[in-house]
Order: sequence, then C-alpha cells, then structure tokens
Amino acid sequence: MNLKLRNFRLLAFGFALLAVCEIAVHAQSGRRQPKAPPAAPVPTPTPEPTPEPKSQQKEPEIGFLLGADVFGSYESFPLSYYDAAMHGCADRLRSASSARADVSQDNMTRGEAIKKAKAESKTYVVNVKLVLDQMTARSLDDLEFEYVVFAPETAKVVTSGRTYLNTNRRGPIVMAPGGSSGALYREQLLKRAGEDAADRILKALHLNVPITN
Repeated sequence: MNLKLRNFRLLAFGFALLAVCEIAVHAQSGRRQPKAPPAAPVPTPTPEPTPEPKSQQKEPEIGFLLGADVFGSYESFPLSYYDAAMHGCADRLRSASSARADVSQDNMTRGEAIKKAKAESKTYVVNVKLVLDQMTARSLDDLEFEYVVFAPETAKVVTSGRTYLNTNRRGPIVMAPGGSSGALYREQLLKRAGEDAADRILKALHLNVPITN
C-alpha cells in the first residue's frame, strides 16, 4: 500500500512539473518584444547646383577713333561745329554697326592720324576737317565735312570723301523756339553731315549691318 501511494505521488509530481514547465514556456513566449520598425533611410544630401558663370560681354572687335584737324584750314570755325559733326559721325558708326567709336578731344593732323593708325591693331582712325570752298561758298551754310579713314597697322587710306549741309534731305530739323537760324541750326546740319559720312564709311568697309541690341 505504501509503495502504491509513493508511486502515485511521484506520478502526480511529474505531471505537476510538466504543467509548470509548459506555463513557463508560454509566459516566455508572451513576453517576446515586437520587432522594431526598420530605420528610416538617411537622406543623401543633394549638392547645390553650381551657378553658371555670367557670360562677359565681348568687346567690339572693330573700332573707330575720330580726330579733327582744327587748324588745318584757312578758315577758323567754332569748335562746337567740329563737335557736332564728329559726334554725329561717331553716334551713327555705333548705332549702325557693332563697332565702337570714340572722339578725340585733341587736335589731330593727318600725320598724327597716320601715326595713331599704325599703332592700332583693330581701330580705324578717321581724320576729319571742315572745309569752305572759297570759290563757290556763299555762307557758312556751305561748309563741307571732309574725312579720311586710315586702316589699323598699315595706315592705308581705305576710304575718303566729303558730305554737305543739305537742308532738304531727310526732312526738316526740329529746333527750339528762336533757334531756327544761326549757329545752333548749323550745328544740327553738321551733325547730319557727320551721319552721312558714317554711312559712307560703313558701306566702304562692308560694316553697314544694323545690330539689334
């Protein structure tokens, strides 16, 4: 009897031990931690675009330098006459082509113009003079704008000529009240004569193609 009781107790203890182990296993599995979500990918820094260098405006390849032989005539004319004619010529050279044009403030004889042209590589030297034909002129309104163009480096004469103060071409000149006669009016005519000279120079050099800025 004692042996049977002893065996029964051992068997019950074994079942109890198995039950405890099973409970422990379930408890351990219940305490498992959930998997952590995958880490967000680190964004790759985007390099800032390199700014494109600003295109530098190219300097005109061809230029003109205008200089007047003020003391090369028998007659003495106001300096404002020369200024009007030369600036009219220079303005038209710039506006009707891609060339640059500068006006010298110093007196420039023909010999000095040749010397300057030989020292230049891309600049034509324009030597100008105001002329009054004593045989046919009746007043200063008959002034003539004389020009000679020397090529850079060689100082070769590439073109020359004269333009005139013709009041009938290209319409009337608009003047301020009281300025329809005299020096101011004549300066406007000289400016037009300079523009005519510029047109002829550009045509002779095959540069008379307007440039749209």
